[in-house]
Amino acid sequence: MKINWSAREVDVFLALADSLSFRRTALQMHLSQSAVSGTLARLEEMLGARLFERTTRAVELTQAGEVFAEQARILRHQMDETVRRVQEVAQVQVGRLALAALPSLAAGLLPRVLARFAAEHPGVHLELFDSLAGPAFDMVRAGRVDFALTAANPAYADLDYLPLASDRFVLLLGRGHALARGRGDLGWADVAHLPHISMPAGTSVRQYADEALLTHGIRFAPQYAVEHLATIAAMVAADLGVSALPLLAAQVVQRPEVVARPLARPVLRRPIGLVRLSGRRLSPAAARMVEMLREEMAALPG
Repeated sequence: MKINWSAREVDVFLALADSLSFRRTALQMHLSQSAVSGTLARLEEMLGARLFERTTRAVELTQAGEVFAEQARILRHQMDETVRRVQEVAQVQVGRLALAALPSLAAGLLPRVLARFAAEHPGVHLELFDSLAGPAFDMVRAGRVDFALTAANPAYADLDYLPLASDRFVLLLGRGHALARGRGDLGWADVAHLPHISMPAGTSVRQYADEALLTHGIRFAPQYAVEHLATIAAMVAADLGVSALPLLAAQVVQRPEVVARPLARPVLRRPIGLVRLSGRRLSPAAARMVEMLREEMAALPG
């Protein structure tokens, strides 16, 4: 049996079941009495059962009609609830939003954005995963996150990359360092001879430092290679060396014993972008989050 009725037809039936009057139903539903009769006839044909007993004096539900009326009320409630829930999600009132982000972003600007979003949309459950680019791409593919914020363009056919912003590289120095007292830009070649504290080979930060010094024919050979930004900042504060970091990463580990000066010649900017599954539209909640991220990034110094 093929069921092909509309919500409007169900509403007409329920109105007739309540009023037991073709005339009153026609007035209530803004239809002619013949249209009400036609609707009822189509429903009875689809169901293969008579729903009303009609005489010249009265209209009464049959046993089949009583069962259908009971189930139709449940059906209409479910339809209304479905529409309500979809609209709530479309209006960013409820739902789930999960994102992955580089640790420097997760510990830097993201908490401010998440706090704004949570205040504006308290019914949306937020999840944040701080992760390097490779694992973040895997989470996007697996559907664990709506999108990832990374510094790397994945260049994979199944992933799309949307640039959002970029941040310039700075050099972190101990406050007592001779170069800490200046205000202008420092050239990469001018600081290449200093002991550097960097991240391990293969990370985006290290790759950018390698690239900057190669433009001067210099091979980057840091004195120390550590994974955590807090460790880098502590080592710089202890005058064990200097560190070239993107501004967003440097801001995460700001401390009074450390000074940041812009690096130039060349001026390198680390791109920050959004990675999502190719061809998939962002949910309304994710789109609002991206809008907030753009606003926060636009307000960054430099």
